Amino acid sequence: MSSLDSTWITSLSCSPSSGLFPMEVPTQKEKSTSLLSLDGFFWVVQAITQLVLVILIIHVKRFEAVVHPLSLRLFWVVNFVVVSLFAASGVTRLVSLEGNESISFMIDDVVSFISLPVSLFLLIVGVKGSTGVIKLREETQSVGDNDEETKLYDQGLDKPGLTTGFASASQFSKTFWIWLNPLLSKGYASPLNIDEVPYLSPQHRAERMSVIFESKWPKSEERSKYPVRTTLLRCFWKDIIFTACLAVIRLSVMFVGPVLIQDFVDFTSGKGSSVYEGYYLVLILLVAKFIEVLTTHHFNFNSQKLGMLIRCTLITSLYKKGLRLSCSARQDHGVGPIVNYMAVDTQQLSDMMLQLHAVWMMPFQVGIGLFLLYNCLGASVITAFLCLLLVLVFIVVTTRQNKNYQFKAMISRDSRMKAVNEMLNYMRVIKFQAWEEHFNSRILSFRESEFGWLSKFMYSICGNIIVLWSSPMLISTLTFGTALFLGVKLDAGTVFTTTTVFKILQEPIRTFPQSMISLSQALVSLGRLDRYMSSRELNDDSVERNVDCDGEIAVDVQDGTFSWDDDGLEQDLKNIHLKVNKGELTAIVGTVGSGKSSLLASILGEMHRISGKVQVCGSTAYVAQTSWIQNGTIEENILFGLPMNRQKYNDVIRVCCLEKDLEMMEYGDQTEIGERGINLSGGQKQRIQLARAVYQDCDIYLLDDVFSAVDAHTGTEIFKECVRGALKGKTIVLVTHQVDFLHNVDCIVVMREGTIVQSGRYNDLLDSGLDFGILVAAHETSMELVEQGAAMPGVPTITKSASNNNRETNGESNSLDQPKSAKGSSKLVKEEERETGKVSFNIYKLYCTEAFGWMGITAVLFLSVLWQASMMASDYWLAYQTSVKRAEFFNPSLFISVYAIISVVSVLMIVLRSYSVTVFGLKTAQIFFKQILNSILHAPMSFYDTTPSGRILSRASTDQTNVDIFIPLFINFVVAMYITVVSIIIVTCQNSWPTAFLLIPLVWLNLWYRGYFLSTSRELTRLDSITKAPVIVHFSESISGVMTVRAFRKQKEFSLENIRRVNSNLRMDFHNFSSNAWLGFRLELLGSLIFCMSALFMIILPSNIIKPENVGLSLSYGLSLNSVMFWAIYMSCFIENKMVSVERIKQFSNIPSEAAWNIKDRSPPPNWPGQGHVDIKDLQVRYRPNTPLVLKGITLSISGGEKIGVVGRTGSGKSTLIQVFFRLVEPTGGKIIIDGIDISALGLHDLRSRFGIIPQEPVLFEGTVRSNIDPTGQYTDDEIWKSLERCQLKDSVASKPEKLDSLVVDNGDNWSVGQRQLLCLGRVMLKQSRLLFMDEATASVDSQTDAVIQKIIREDFSARTIISIAHRIPTVMDCDRVLVVDAGRVKEFDTPTNLLQRQSLFAALVQEYANRSTGL
Repeated sequence: MSSLDSTWITSLSCSPSSGLFPMEVPTQKEKSTSLLSLDGFFWVVQAITQLVLVILIIHVKRFEAVVHPLSLRLFWVVNFVVVSLFAASGVTRLVSLEGNESISFMIDDVVSFISLPVSLFLLIVGVKGSTGVIKLREETQSVGDNDEETKLYDQGLDKPGLTTGFASASQFSKTFWIWLNPLLSKGYASPLNIDEVPYLSPQHRAERMSVIFESKWPKSEERSKYPVRTTLLRCFWKDIIFTACLAVIRLSVMFVGPVLIQDFVDFTSGKGSSVYEGYYLVLILLVAKFIEVLTTHHFNFNSQKLGMLIRCTLITSLYKKGLRLSCSARQDHGVGPIVNYMAVDTQQLSDMMLQLHAVWMMPFQVGIGLFLLYNCLGASVITAFLCLLLVLVFIVVTTRQNKNYQFKAMISRDSRMKAVNEMLNYMRVIKFQAWEEHFNSRILSFRESEFGWLSKFMYSICGNIIVLWSSPMLISTLTFGTALFLGVKLDAGTVFTTTTVFKILQEPIRTFPQSMISLSQALVSLGRLDRYMSSRELNDDSVERNVDCDGEIAVDVQDGTFSWDDDGLEQDLKNIHLKVNKGELTAIVGTVGSGKSSLLASILGEMHRISGKVQVCGSTAYVAQTSWIQNGTIEENILFGLPMNRQKYNDVIRVCCLEKDLEMMEYGDQTEIGERGINLSGGQKQRIQLARAVYQDCDIYLLDDVFSAVDAHTGTEIFKECVRGALKGKTIVLVTHQVDFLHNVDCIVVMREGTIVQSGRYNDLLDSGLDFGILVAAHETSMELVEQGAAMPGVPTITKSASNNNRETNGESNSLDQPKSAKGSSKLVKEEERETGKVSFNIYKLYCTEAFGWMGITAVLFLSVLWQASMMASDYWLAYQTSVKRAEFFNPSLFISVYAIISVVSVLMIVLRSYSVTVFGLKTAQIFFKQILNSILHAPMSFYDTTPSGRILSRASTDQTNVDIFIPLFINFVVAMYITVVSIIIVTCQNSWPTAFLLIPLVWLNLWYRGYFLSTSRELTRLDSITKAPVIVHFSESISGVMTVRAFRKQKEFSLENIRRVNSNLRMDFHNFSSNAWLGFRLELLGSLIFCMSALFMIILPSNIIKPENVGLSLSYGLSLNSVMFWAIYMSCFIENKMVSVERIKQFSNIPSEAAWNIKDRSPPPNWPGQGHVDIKDLQVRYRPNTPLVLKGITLSISGGEKIGVVGRTGSGKSTLIQVFFRLVEPTGGKIIIDGIDISALGLHDLRSRFGIIPQEPVLFEGTVRSNIDPTGQYTDDEIWKSLERCQLKDSVASKPEKLDSLVVDNGDNWSVGQRQLLCLGRVMLKQSRLLFMDEATASVDSQTDAVIQKIIREDFSARTIISIAHRIPTVMDCDRVLVVDAGRVKEFDTPTNLLQRQSLFAALVQEYANRSTGL
């Protein structure tokens, strides 16, 4: 509490001489004597009281009391009651004075009126009790006591200047938002940066709110149907009640203005009881307006603060829930909808808080309005009541309809977001296959469905606006008609009191449907959140975990039956008996889809345990088959939250064979990895996640096929140095297809169809035959060629040092092929572009003229002016007809007929205007959506490598929603508001001409405040958008890697990171709406002062200038000046902030495009390529201008039907070569000619659609088997079945009840990696392309399946040209020729036999592969 408090209190001199109690009338002398003695005694009591209060305030400051003493708070409550009585008494006395009575109490009454708002403020302080003093350390401690995670505070966060001024502001500063001044002045001086925006107060931060939410969550025995709703009410009921109190106070002063109109008209007619009555009326008006303005903006501020707290609470809780979801629950929701829960649903609940109280306040507001109307018009108020009832019935019906439309639109938006998210995740595959048009039409079909419901929603809202905005005039017409029929006399005071009350009633009737819409949206969102938060979680007791335990067994599964389905309808693993001893290496082998990965998942507790028992002794580390890498540096990925131990870190890098890779990267381990590891090769990702596991130093390691993505030598090195070296003594369960390593494991587990069919050591299993024998036989067959090659005389003996130089790793993607540049940044992912300063006029022009050009916007403005003119005409007609001069000539039928005609014209204008704005908004939104979708699909691959998907998703969800709904809706409002402000100024100045002199400073101040506020608000809105994307990215990243996060028990660390990002975003939101309240209070106060001065001029000016009916007209307009002016300015600022969405969408609508998809006059022949003959002439490639070449003049010729194997070490340019064929990267020089046609002359789709490719990472899309194998629907069912049969999947698909329509979930998670790879092979078989590219296509399958695939390729693709990047030497041995690439140049290109005859790089590789299991 500041020392200013004592000054406010001393200003509260409430003299008893205001005449609160009636007395006998004494003589003049007695009266003056008694008054003087009473005054003297009163001032002595006041002095003592104030002295005591000052001492109490000093106590508060000195001892840093968090709450005011109870005695002081009680005094402020009583003080408000007394001051209110004094003020009421003064008003009563002054209004009832006769004209000849002297005004002896004027000074005391003025003091009472001035004291009233101050005492109201102190009443609020007394009720809340808080002094504004916050002990940050104690706050941190008290929150931290609840839960460990609440100790998350950024270093130095609580230093002055880094924490928001609100945290330490005095009550006075909080009342008038003075604490915000430093930030606004900083923002006005220069555009704000993220670091300049202070952090939230400790009591508002996400970590504290998260703990409170968890503590209030309904217990299981409560069986709550609506757990989210219940918890939110338990957490925030006090805040809801406080905002309700503010709403009630505002309501009680809102009708003071209309009540005073009659008194003003009477006073200017000469009927006043006192010459001073006019001054008192103005003073009462000023005080009422001050209280109304203060409570309005505190209501808005506190409601938005409550909304912010609800949003931050929900986001952190949704995130924690995401980390606990079971596998099938995660598949049920999908990443797209979960992003919508966070981005859209939580925002709708947050926005709802502003409109929550309008729902129940409406009957009270209407009731008071009807009471005032009854006083003016008597029984004719029944007409008004019936009309209002009709309007409400209409609103309730349409709101119900809107709820349905909104729900359907949200379902369609979910589907669209899911499709967009999937498209962004797999854009490389989509471009390889030339499927952009298919995905374009798929997303557009979802959008069309969404747009249909959206259009119905917007037209329905448009209907609401028409009814609500036209109802005051229509109801006035009917009510005045009834009054005239009943013989009620209409004068200026009565008429303008009535129209003003109708205008005030317009607010609750207008906000009521909006509130109902918000409420219905919020209820839909709450239902979705209830469903999500009530989803099944992983059962913690499915695995019995012991950190320290005696005994020899590390993993023990007894009679286990497991299912991926939570209900256990399908048994994926049956009768599992597995014992893994401590320190042993156990290998799990089996054909594709036999349940190997599922077995690891069951040990981790990721599957639903139907029966049996699982015991795990020690901490677990998990390396997934599909790599999961975070967006961050390589170092951050390996450390995974642990502190840096340089020696240990370097050892881990060495044993995981990452040294060479890091040397090749310009920034080494500080190189930033793109989203989903997009700029790393498959092998690099696999080794980085292996390094992450090794660095964690756990007891048990579950490794899922870690050798599939690496070449022979690297695999051997990792097995020796890492699995059998660094991890020696650890318990390891290894899923593998590498039969070579099985000699060196302690136990082998063989699986088939979800059961363990054999287990034991290598030789024992080999002797028994069965499944293991078949696997080994398949492997040995494939090794025969290699052994023959290794036995050739020219093959050298490879030393370890030589092999290190010649080792080959997986093909790399575009970024890490790039050579070092002289200078640059380690950040692959660029900082998000952020415009600063004003939203340019060009953005407004783009939005307004996109659909119908300048004619459209001119028509809307013209209709708006006509509508306002018709409204003014009706009021001028009322003033003219109710003037004193016209009283004797008054013709009721003429009066009501003309008024009715004007009303009908006004309604016609509002109908035309509203529908034109809605059509204009919908068409613009659809154009923008098609533009950004088209631009994204045409963007080159480099755009996706450097742009996180969260950035694109936020534009597709939040920004598109702004363009769909908010911008057209608020442009509609803001045009109406500005024209209304002009009309108010015209009417007021016409009748109170001195006000015109105040207009210049008023307009200047308004514009200055707007500019001062907007420079900060605009940047805060942009920063809000920019800090939102990382929250979304981190969330989707965490959900996709949740198995890894849970295996390492890192849920707490990930939750803390989520909290950090949420806090970073919320501080922008908090200061944004605080600045709105700062502006609103000042602008409305300014408007109220000008209006009260205008009213004062009307009283001061001589009666021959001021006509009573014009006073009524001016007051009925002027009463809304403060709010209309504020809303006009604020909504224009709001639109400018929302226009940032247009700016952001436009940024991504003009992405530099890749080459044309189709070029009409350059289409290749239908059967091209017919032969598959490839000529590469002096091919040179660089990724960006001014960087060195990646491919340095490659020249070679491949005959049609040849099988070419491509080998080479990391960064040699293997994958770049394949990307150049598909023109994902354009050549800098040279040519690729296929069957006589230069590929650079063709359209990209003409080119890509003629080639087949099997990528390294098998990608399936959400849908069915049919939609995955034939997305474009070109082939018959028979052709698809034949293709499935050839790729060994017919039986798997045929066994499912839905056959070809069997479900494929997001990312194909319900199919094994091997099955996914086979399905990708099936796609290529359908395509029948003459030219096939394979990027380690059989990495994820066992030797047996690999042999089958190779056989299929030999038979089915015998006449086709195949270019294959391969790590399995048997695959390469089967090729016609082998291409060895090194540093962007062709080093060797010959038949395997010829290369083995001489000292060659290839011969060295063969020798390594043949000898890789020796000495292990």
